[in-house]
Formats: sequence, C-alpha cells, structure tokens
Amino acid sequence: MSEIISEITGRRARRGLSEETIDRTVLERIFKAATLSPSCANKQPWRFMVCTADGSIEKAREALLGGNYWATKAPVLVVVMTSDDLDCKSNDNRNYAWFDTGMAVMSLMLQATREGLIAHPMAGFDPAVLREKFDIGDETRIITMIAVAKPGATDHLSEKHLTQENEDQTRRPIGEVFSWENWPGLQ
Repeated sequence: MSEIISEITGRRARRGLSEETIDRTVLERIFKAATLSPSCANKQPWRFMVCTADGSIEKAREALLGGNYWATKAPVLVVVMTSDDLDCKSNDNRNYAWFDTGMAVMSLMLQATREGLIAHPMAGFDPAVLREKFDIGDETRIITMIAVAKPGATDHLSEKHLTQENEDQTRRPIGEVFSWENWPGLQ
C-alpha cells in the first residue's frame, strides 16, 4: 500500500530559524519546483520576489508585523504575488490565479522540506509597506510572504510560539472536511 509522501507529513510551519545563508543552487531548486505546478490554461500566474541581499531583505523585513518577529532571522524572504490580468477568467468569476499561485507555493514548500529547510508562509505583513519599498503597483496582488531558512534555535521564541513549535501537528478529522456523494453544508 502506498503511503503519504514524507514531505507532506514532515512539513511544519516552524519558527526556530537559522540565520545561516542558503546555497543559491538549493534556492533555485525550490523555486524551480514552484514553477512546475499546474495552472489553469497553463497561465502560470505566480510571481515570486526573492529577497536575500542586504537592502532588499531589510526592506522586506520592515513589512513584517509584530507576531512575525521570528521571521527577521530568515536569510530569505519571498514575496508571493499575482495579478488579475494573469487569471484565466472563468465564466463565474472564480479567481484561478490565486488558486494556482497557492499550488505553486505548496510545491515550493514541499521541495524546501525535502531540502531540509523551513518554508513558512505568513499573512502577518503590511502589503502597503512592500508596495512602497519595492514600487509594487496596485494591479499586483500581494498574497503572502514566505520565510525560508534552515532549522535553528528556538530560544528567541515567545512562550506561545515555543509551545506551538513543540506540539504535535493536529488536523480536523477527514469526516469533517470531506463529504461523499452529497453536500451537508458547512459545519
């Protein structure tokens, strides 16, 4: 019987990050994995801005909100974006560009896990700061930021985050998120 691949079961949104530089060939591999993701009509609507160098990473760090203090240790911050112009324009206004970009992020995260890295996506950032610092126009949808790092020490984490770092991963039971043959409504 087949098993779920270890990169899915082993992936965690860890916060104990090392400040150690990541080899560029490793980064290019995780970004290549993202580009291999499926997309509606092969539009490939994802756009990734990788911040590693002094200057760009400092500007990206300025956008982080207080709860993501731990991400300032990451040697790589990735800003994930798309545009409505890159969407495949379905007839009922489903925005596939966001869905497709999410799949690309997951591919990036799974490859990062395979490489022994942490890739932690965050909602806790101010898009206005990123727009100002990097001259990103309003037509560009900033979806998430991802901290990419090697695993590191946890002694700088708050008590709450330290507890989360050591907890077992929990997920809703499959019966709560899948229904077979009919729609019981949201619960």
